[in-house]
Amino acid sequence: MPQRRPNILWYCTDQQRFDTIGALGNPYVRTPTLDRLVRRGTAFTHAYCQSPICTPSRASFMTGMYPARIHNCRNGNESWPNHPPLISKLIADSGYDCGMVGKFHLQSSGRRIEPRLDDGYRYWKFSHAPRDDWPEGHDYAEWVRAQGGDLDALRNHPDRVPPELHQTRWVSDCAIEFITQARPEGQPWFLTLNPYDPHPPFIPPRRYAEQFRPEEMPGPHFRPSDLRQQALLDRVDFQTPARDPEEFDGKRQQALYYAMIAQIDDQLGRIIDALEQTGQAEHTVIVFTSDHGEMLGDHGLLFKGCRFYEGLVRVPLIFAGPGVQSDLRSDALVELIDLSATLLDLAGVPRPEAMQGRSLLPILRGEVEPHHHREFVHCEYYDALDPAFVPGHHSYATMYRDRRYKLVTYHDQHLGELYDLQNDPWEFDNLWDDPAHQTIKTDLLQRSFDATMLYTVDVGTRRIAPM
Repeated sequence: MPQRRPNILWYCTDQQRFDTIGALGNPYVRTPTLDRLVRRGTAFTHAYCQSPICTPSRASFMTGMYPARIHNCRNGNESWPNHPPLISKLIADSGYDCGMVGKFHLQSSGRRIEPRLDDGYRYWKFSHAPRDDWPEGHDYAEWVRAQGGDLDALRNHPDRVPPELHQTRWVSDCAIEFITQARPEGQPWFLTLNPYDPHPPFIPPRRYAEQFRPEEMPGPHFRPSDLRQQALLDRVDFQTPARDPEEFDGKRQQALYYAMIAQIDDQLGRIIDALEQTGQAEHTVIVFTSDHGEMLGDHGLLFKGCRFYEGLVRVPLIFAGPGVQSDLRSDALVELIDLSATLLDLAGVPRPEAMQGRSLLPILRGEVEPHHHREFVHCEYYDALDPAFVPGHHSYATMYRDRRYKLVTYHDQHLGELYDLQNDPWEFDNLWDDPAHQTIKTDLLQRSFDATMLYTVDVGTRRIAPM
């Protein structure tokens, strides 16, 4: 009898940093559900997105290719013509029943319902920003109205949107509806869950906000010298100017952010409970990740933009379920396009020749040494913010990060950053102009240039060699 293909539950938050899980070293956040997943499965502690902005990152991991390769590099694109096959479509075509809940954001969702692509999803419940001020209604806003709630009034109320009407709760309700639907015997399912949190604004329900006291938070990674460093980068796109975290109450921002993650954790727990109660847990692989991180006051910056600090480009990545090693923490360098390749392998779907991700399945199954996967990771920002967000700015930058060093090149500004992550893990000392590091910088520039060219060029059906 052929081996049963697993169900796949893929939970992808929006703008969640890598260092926000209790079992992975954060004693300030509350994540019992994620902590159990870490103990049950494999956590990749050095996973990197391919762009620090939503649309290019999501387009990348939905295709397994770099944003520049697939020509989808900007938030605000009105369409995505001639897009390559989405992994959801490939999985659906192989016989999976596929569902999507929440944000998708491969095309502009600015006050409009995002047009459907050839995505393969049968079950589709869409909600981008959880507001109710769009010309068209979206599924979450209609759900709130059906229960007598006024979403915009609730968002502006001192208590915020209560947990029972929150979008994160709605995502779980939809997930439970999907996983409990009747299907032909033996048909596997693939469910993509995309809540909006912990994306700004940081407005958790009061009941969650009260669980985290700002004065008990550790505060951002910040030194006064950061203000001088960020002033040198002022010409490069970003959405907030650098300030001393005391000016924007950095500990309070941290507490609110952790409150949003605590609510996510509780709602993920409801879904896992439903899997166990319906007898599906033993046949379901659970994947938890995020599209990119959040500055959260580090170096005096908030939100996202054209920067490549660890808090912004490094994300959680956890696998748990049948066939996955338990209680393993891998510090291998991993990219989110490797997640894409892994999902196809889990589903038994052949990977397209042009796909640039490398499957993590050998690590998950214990077939290879778990602490090496790539020699380096690559991230890019190519004019990624629409002029509606940052008028007059058009920045182009790439990041190359190996086991020790991180090189960032701002290609249109004659600026760069170089960090020795072994000795300076939070990236305070920029060595770009340091005479003692010019040979290293030159070598990394060559390597980064080679990687950028290989990853951007149209290779047709010729597979790119692993780097």
